[in-house]
Amino acid sequence: MPNLSIVIPVLNDAGKLFPLLETLAQELPQAELIVVDGGSEDLARADLPETVCWGVTEASRGKQLQQGAQMAKGDWLWLLHADSTLQSTTVMELTEFLLAPTSEWGRFDVAIDELPIVSWFTNTRSAITHICTGDQGIFVAAHALSAVGGVPDQPLMEDIELSKRLKGRCPPARLSGPIITSSRRWRRHGVVACILQMWWFRLRYWAGVSPAKLAAAYYRRGSDSSSSGEGV
Repeated sequence: MPNLSIVIPVLNDAGKLFPLLETLAQELPQAELIVVDGGSEDLARADLPETVCWGVTEASRGKQLQQGAQMAKGDWLWLLHADSTLQSTTVMELTEFLLAPTSEWGRFDVAIDELPIVSWFTNTRSAITHICTGDQGIFVAAHALSAVGGVPDQPLMEDIELSKRLKGRCPPARLSGPIITSSRRWRRHGVVACILQMWWFRLRYWAGVSPAKLAAAYYRRGSDSSSSGEGV
């Protein structure tokens, strides 16, 4: 099996991170685990097993992922959110893919807790547009990531921009998974409001508004500080 590095950006995510690390250690014991902290108040290097690589940078998911990717030694990288819940079948599906890859990159279907319709629209949109969100657990060959300039160093829409660059090389593989993710942001702000907000920000991004300006507006609206604006 190709060497795999798993990069997890965190910001006050300790409660969700430890179950994920435990699952990864059990299911993928040979994988390189990299946690990049953006200034958490609930997590320190001493809290993690010595086998986990640790990085620190400013709170920006794009920058955190970029640093983790630069630290990675694997032939493949798997970019995971700390609030991801993985099933054994999901990990097995990735393992089988890496043994005989059909693309240089890909993603999983996502299952948002108790929101099957939103999950379906997210997965269908991604299948049609080849634009993937961070919640979908993007995986990519190291040489392909390097060829597109690495993970974009931007505080918002880094997953959208990375997908845009990678799909210029080839379409992504779609693995069924799913990766289960929290619905806390959807519950807190309302499903319709979240959808409208995310599409509004995406439209502004495609129109050329800078990620820094979008991030300032996004977080000023009280959105989850650990979120990067993924969704439908």
